[in-house]
Amino acid sequence: MPAGAGSVFPMLEETAAIARDLIRFDTTNYGNGRSNGETEAAEYLGAQLEELGLKTEYFDAAPGRTSVVARVEGSYEGLDSTTRPALVVHGHTDVVPADAANWSVDPFAGEVKDGMLWGRGAVDMKDMDAMMVGALRDILLAGKQPKRDLVIAFFADEENGGVFGSHHLVDTQPQLFSGATEAISEVGGYSITMNGQRAYLLQTGEKALIWIKLIARGTAAHGSRVMENNAITKLAEAVAKIGRREWPIHLTDTTEQLITELARIMGSDPQQVGADEIVLSTGTAGGFIRGSLRTTTNPTLLSGGYKHNVIPDEATALVDIRTLAGEEDAVLAEIRALIGDDIEIEITHRDVGLENPFEGPLVDAMVGSLLSHDPEATVLPYILSGGTDNKALSLLGITGYGFAPLRLPAELDFPGMFHGVDERVPLDALVFGRQVLGDLLLNY
Repeated sequence: MPAGAGSVFPMLEETAAIARDLIRFDTTNYGNGRSNGETEAAEYLGAQLEELGLKTEYFDAAPGRTSVVARVEGSYEGLDSTTRPALVVHGHTDVVPADAANWSVDPFAGEVKDGMLWGRGAVDMKDMDAMMVGALRDILLAGKQPKRDLVIAFFADEENGGVFGSHHLVDTQPQLFSGATEAISEVGGYSITMNGQRAYLLQTGEKALIWIKLIARGTAAHGSRVMENNAITKLAEAVAKIGRREWPIHLTDTTEQLITELARIMGSDPQQVGADEIVLSTGTAGGFIRGSLRTTTNPTLLSGGYKHNVIPDEATALVDIRTLAGEEDAVLAEIRALIGDDIEIEITHRDVGLENPFEGPLVDAMVGSLLSHDPEATVLPYILSGGTDNKALSLLGITGYGFAPLRLPAELDFPGMFHGVDERVPLDALVFGRQVLGDLLLNY
């Protein structure tokens, strides 16, 4: 347990204290099975749930790769108790790496300054983990009971596609989610400010995920040789073609609705102004939203060679591909045609895309919970350009939304801090999120 874990500073609100403690567990996930592990963080959260009288279960997909799950019994007052639909409320405890040299604070110190909690995971997503615990405390310690069963899950390995977390549990322990029809988690419910109007982006879907490795082979030789069959040269050409590919805009039902609403708020005519221009005019939100309008193919890692004067016979690159749901095979075929048959393509991980309707009782409840605490705001649907553990739960027929409610200052580039430097979240936003989430969990 990190220094100070479990303790609450007198002046630090409980939700922030839990999030701070979680940040102090270095749960860095490097991918491909290499991780600092999530066991200590899972045990910390499990202890928080056990203090509320809940029975927790721990699951290790591999040594140190622990997920924890508990179920809160619902009253089903006013609901159909014969079908007993349950809601999964889930977070993940792993984080992406952080290079301390680039940060203004220690990324794993959980520092509080300028009215904000700083550290890796403050945004993605130990803030939501803490809000979940805080909301449950407000409900259960007051002697109240949610209307429906709540499956509370803190997964390992989300930053690696959930191989050792959500997918492992869905594959091996599906009974944990018995009766569940819907789920909420990251990344949605946070506010953006456009043209003086505050709006909350409710995540109704997410793009499909394909991680590929490119493999170029050539002839090993002395670095002074004339060498046309150079693996690194061939790889570099393929990487450049993929990275420079400008994929066309493709609006779905969700993004069409979003663009229409953004244009209304920004005073633009969507018939005259392109979707990209409308999105960019929103300011900080544009970075996240633009990625939801099209396929993206971003090279993320290069590897090849071992000495300055040796031409290697192999070079590899990793590419992160995100497509809209249903476009995966067509995009892979285009990439194959783009780079040619001389480059091998290995799919290292693939997961589904999701698009759910911006309507129905759960959406109404999420919107209502937000607007009851911020009545002058508006709520808009959007598709996440990244992915969440809702992908795994969808394999069980569970419809997942992103709802980690945060009311944020207009000047804060919150989307830019996902996997970024100096990740931080306002302390008062954590209190807001705990209250909104508590209302939803109690009354839905």
